[in-house]
Amino acid sequence: MKIQLIQGEFSNRDAMELITKMIHAKITYHENRIHAESSEEDMKYREGKIKQLQKELYEFRAGIEGRCESVKMHATIEIEPQEKAGKIGDRQQG
Repeated sequence: MKIQLIQGEFSNRDAMELITKMIHAKITYHENRIHAESSEEDMKYREGKIKQLQKELYEFRAGIEGRCESVKMHATIEIEPQEKAGKIGDRQQG
């Protein structure tokens, strides 16, 4: 199953707003999981994911600011249902 999230050409401002909101949603997800989880290992993993997302957002902004008027973006989420096998969470792939 696939979900087409983003497809098209966007102004720099709209692209930055869209990507920033998506990354912030993912960061908020990890922050909420940190507060819900008690495992130190899991907390460190999620903190690393948050830092990676922040770095990628910074690089994205630096890469398009002042360099072009618009960008084409395409984003598809591929969903593969799995057999039940214990805890399901974001940790497996992040």
